[in-house]
Amino acid sequence: MHPTPHTPPVRHADAVPLRLPRSAAEARDAVTRLLTEEFGGLTDETLANVVVADALLVTSEIVTNALRHADGVTGFSARIIGGDLHLVVDDADPRHPVLQEPIPGSVGEGGYGWSLVHRLTARLSVTPHGGGKRIAAVVALA
Repeated sequence: MHPTPHTPPVRHADAVPLRLPRSAAEARDAVTRLLTEEFGGLTDETLANVVVADALLVTSEIVTNALRHADGVTGFSARIIGGDLHLVVDDADPRHPVLQEPIPGSVGEGGYGWSLVHRLTARLSVTPHGGGKRIAAVVALA
């Protein structure tokens, strides 16, 4: 679609409309569409790239935490800015995620996603927002 003289051009980062994800899979799909728009067709090989996999893992973990521990996602955005993926996920629970370090030799279900998010992001913040919190994460794509 070409812009008309009265319509400003749409930046790639804004080209993918995002709705509130009802699952981590929906959030990953939205980020995959955004990456495809920004960088062209993503192949299975590209999706296996560590940087892309990291971006999708961070997306999945933050959204899963909102769904599992905070009664759902109340806001969601993903943008490419300066070659980095900027994710924002809002939820209605004001409590901050808890950072747990893996216990050597233990095998359990859950509890370590927030540690992964810390390791895989260039910047990460948790701030109060609308009675809940906003998690903003930046994943370097280069």
